[in-house]
Amino acid sequence: MAEYENSHNYSTQSETAMQSLNTIIQLHFEKTLEKKRAVDQQKKELWKLFQLFFLFLALVFTALVHSPSLKCRHCWMPIGLLTFSHLIFYVSVAQTLRCINGFKYQRRCHKLTLGLATERLRQMNTGAVDTNADGKDVTGDEFEIPYQEPPKSYFGKFKRNWAMHFGFLILIYVFMVSSSVVVLCF
Repeated sequence: MAEYENSHNYSTQSETAMQSLNTIIQLHFEKTLEKKRAVDQQKKELWKLFQLFFLFLALVFTALVHSPSLKCRHCWMPIGLLTFSHLIFYVSVAQTLRCINGFKYQRRCHKLTLGLATERLRQMNTGAVDTNADGKDVTGDEFEIPYQEPPKSYFGKFKRNWAMHFGFLILIYVFMVSSSVVVLCF
């Protein structure tokens, strides 16, 4: 009778552990999808910002080209306007990129945790026995799924993304200022 109770108790604990792992998997899968949607939304917002900014730059450049009253001595006005608008745009892009990178980091954490939980569930289903740091056997109901974080090298991806965006923006700024000077002074 005692053997039946022990096997029944172990079976119940194992089922509870499997249900718990399934819940963890489902939660992290949903969080991964949620973060993906948030990244996509932020990327759409970033593209809208770029479109509006380039439209503004086109209007400024068209006004410079077709203005008969602006001369070389007035070039500080469009350069000031371009500088101010670029600074505002840089802040907007920086905030949007910060949100995108934050969502990507959270998504990566959820994906790593999801992968670990899936692996543990697979081990439980196949009956594989694992050992902990003390060398003792760990049964399926003793599995713990800590929140996973990517290695520090993962942040390099974000730094490259920032450098690419801001390098592009600085290049556009230099082009617009130099073309304004050329149009007004030559």
